[in-house]
Amino acid sequence: MTVRVPFVLATALTQGDAVPQGPGFLDRALQALVDGIQFGAIIAITAVGLSLIFGTTHLINFAHGELVTIGAVMAFFLNVGAGGPGWHLIPSAIVAIVIGALLGGLIERGLWRPLRNRGTGLINLFIITIGLSLLLRHVVLVFFGTRPQSYREYDIQQALDLGPVGITPRDLIIVVLSVLVLLGVAFMLQRTRIGTAIRALSSNPDLAEASGIDVDRVVLVVWMLGGGLAALGGVFFGLTEIITWDMGFRLLLLMFAGIILGGLGSAYGAMVGSFVIGIVAQMSSLWFPVDLQNAWALLALIVVLLIRPQGILGQRERVG
Repeated sequence: MTVRVPFVLATALTQGDAVPQGPGFLDRALQALVDGIQFGAIIAITAVGLSLIFGTTHLINFAHGELVTIGAVMAFFLNVGAGGPGWHLIPSAIVAIVIGALLGGLIERGLWRPLRNRGTGLINLFIITIGLSLLLRHVVLVFFGTRPQSYREYDIQQALDLGPVGITPRDLIIVVLSVLVLLGVAFMLQRTRIGTAIRALSSNPDLAEASGIDVDRVVLVVWMLGGGLAALGGVFFGLTEIITWDMGFRLLLLMFAGIILGGLGSAYGAMVGSFVIGIVAQMSSLWFPVDLQNAWALLALIVVLLIRPQGILGQRERVG
């Protein structure tokens, strides 16, 4: 059998020149780490609101992914959608965040609060969140369609070479803004009255109510905060990937993984767990197919919970 050597390679071998080599394993690992931090930041932005909702209401909100999708889709409509105003992406994103916050507050005020006042059990509420998720997802499908879309601005950019890694200005800004928003949430929880009320309600709802905290008001603020953060995460996710009618649902499993890994009910745990999930998902592509990213992230979740059942920042609870 005759083996044909490409002309360029044969010429290089004849002249003694070095054959071009691809990036080494260390360079690829550093690039995967950077991509994982970026992906983890997006998961954290969306998961921290979901964690706060669970901490204050003990509700597992399966419709949270649809708030992510709605944020991305609303920004797309305002940016390039047919019949939209054609705004720049930045004001479009700001309006989408406001819409996400208002939608979160509307869902709490019009659906969850009346159900809680009627004494509806958590299992029933959980099933309702699944139905609400299906409803919102298919409403988005009707108006948005199945065709993937992208924003007009910041679509194709030249990557910045930062030593062995590369990152586009868009992705770098997404990481920086995500970290600043997460720090802002942490500051709010630690240094403001509403943050103290949220932590008190998450720790002991009965004692918080007995001490004079307006529980309904705090829960409403949490839902609005969660809706706004979900919309922001949706815009970031749409910038780094593509905008689809089920993008939030695809991210939902990783949100739950980050929350459980970090510790149920802990906003800080959700942040840490989300970054771990994002990094593991991207680093796994060094050895395994990209299609298995989420599987390895969930495997990391299982391994950590076997060692530390309460999660990374969770606290042990006495049962019985």
